[in-house]
Amino acid sequence: MGYFGLILAGGEGRRLGGVDKALVPLGGQPLLAHVMARFAPQVERVAISANGDGARFAPWSQGCPVLPDPPAHLHEGPLAGILAGLDWAQAQGAQGVVTVAVDTPFLPHDLAARLAGEGPALAMSSERRHPTFAAWPVGLRDEVAQALRAGERRLGRPLQGARAVVFEAPPDPFFNINTPEDLALAAGRAVR
Repeated sequence: MGYFGLILAGGEGRRLGGVDKALVPLGGQPLLAHVMARFAPQVERVAISANGDGARFAPWSQGCPVLPDPPAHLHEGPLAGILAGLDWAQAQGAQGVVTVAVDTPFLPHDLAARLAGEGPALAMSSERRHPTFAAWPVGLRDEVAQALRAGERRLGRPLQGARAVVFEAPPDPFFNINTPEDLALAAGRAVR
């Protein structure tokens, strides 16, 4: 099997008033529905990385599993979610996971195809690196676990030396929604 998909949906949405980002509405659908519609066709299987009651995602998750953080790393950020995703992928016989953020409704339609391959890879735009959008081979599992044990929370450390894949299609496909202003911009973009 190739790479599976993992939607990182554990954000607390503090700048959006503490709401569950996955369920923030955009154009009549929650962000999770937008991301699922763009990402699910790109991979064989998808899981959602999130803590709490996974049933809240049921109407939009297309039956995919909701993976909580590993107990030893509960609420330690997206790296903990990636560890859970790698464990899930490895148990299913997959090569690894391609990760995306739930607050990025305009992610590239060819993201998984361009990232998945040999070894780790991460997306780049002309402005910067986007380690949230990356291919994580199951062989990185121990390195991710070690980084978490060492107190690391950023995604970049285990991806050092990863192949960079540049996405230059304007407008920014990695635009993420963090504030009410971002949500308004996304709503304007979605209407076009």
